[in-house]
Amino acid sequence: MGGFKKFLLRGNLVELAVAVVIGATFSGLVQALVKDLITPLIAAITGGGGPDFAEYAFKVNGAEFKYGDFINNLLSFVIIASVVYWLVVMPMSRLISFFDRDKKATEKECPECLSDIPIDARRCAFCTAELSRVPAADKPPA
Repeated sequence: MGGFKKFLLRGNLVELAVAVVIGATFSGLVQALVKDLITPLIAAITGGGGPDFAEYAFKVNGAEFKYGDFINNLLSFVIIASVVYWLVVMPMSRLISFFDRDKKATEKECPECLSDIPIDARRCAFCTAELSRVPAADKPPA
């Protein structure tokens, strides 16, 4: 039981559990945004009662194929993916690139293995290639 207790209380497992709970909550939030704001906006723009295709179906030998429900789910996926991209991914990318500006000023690229190394390094820590003694900041642009 001691090993099982250690496994359950490991930091990574607890962090993963928190991430799953937050992810599920965020998913509900995004779905509510799509259902309550984005979908009615589409309905207002198109002038319809609402973009609902759930009743569309066809039958073959008694089997019913509900392609309208598939269209609803596909639209929901595209809208959710768009909302997540524009409201989460894009702002996070900008934020990360903002913080990466300072990193680029302290690192250069190794000409042999293309790893990021400190500007003043004389030997690459990854491939051990000997580098020129002139700091990258003093080199003329290529």
